[in-house]
Amino acid sequence: MVRVPLTEAERVRGERLGAALREARGARSMVEVAAEAGISVETLRKIETGRIPTPAFFTVTAIAAAVRLPLDVLREAAEPEEPLTRVS
Repeated sequence: MVRVPLTEAERVRGERLGAALREARGARSMVEVAAEAGISVETLRKIETGRIPTPAFFTVTAIAAAVRLPLDVLREAAEPEEPLTRVS
């Protein structure tokens, strides 16, 4: 299966998602949050820096729960300013 390259808007959304999660983590360490979410520190680091712009849903929900960030707040923080569209 060939993965379709991400659009610029999708990459920006991933960066916004990471920034929102990083901000919600606050002063807590990556190690602490990753352990609570049940993921590796490297995965958390990649998501927070936008290197994984489309993380799995259950990974995002686990991190959001660990940092006590409601999903609707997270969704709003990561929403692009313009709707995402794919050109076939």
